[in-house]
Amino acid sequence: MIVGSPESIKGHRGFALIEALVTAFVLALGLMGLAALQMTGTKSTYSAEKGSQASMLADEMIERMRANRTVAHNGGYDIGLDSTPRTCDQAPCPSTPIENSDLCQWKQRLRCSLPSGDGAIGSSGNSVTVTIQWDDSLGLSERSSQQFVSATRL
Repeated sequence: MIVGSPESIKGHRGFALIEALVTAFVLALGLMGLAALQMTGTKSTYSAEKGSQASMLADEMIERMRANRTVAHNGGYDIGLDSTPRTCDQAPCPSTPIENSDLCQWKQRLRCSLPSGDGAIGSSGNSVTVTIQWDDSLGLSERSSQQFVSATRL
């Protein structure tokens, strides 16, 4: 038999088409994997950004409390989480006493910076615990509610 003769080509008909289909299938799987990787990266970035914002907002409130130590030591900054999530509002905050102004501004920043953001502060003597809670349903977490807790001494 001579190579390239019609008899030898007969057995290989359609082989190139099958190779092309397999190649297209493998390429499609690879592209779907890349798309899933991109989606996971985006969700991870979103979660990390919200966690960083929560950390900065907790530190901001701790610094405000350090600036007003006497009131903070007496529990003037203690506040709990709201029973229902509130949305971002820019209602004017009271200017006095300073702790009410600080708390009002902090709660507004929480609601405007974090989805369904809220915060609580508990103090005992010189120790303070700041808890920030937000909805992370767009992030990586299986749970939609996330918390950041910062405990420190004044």
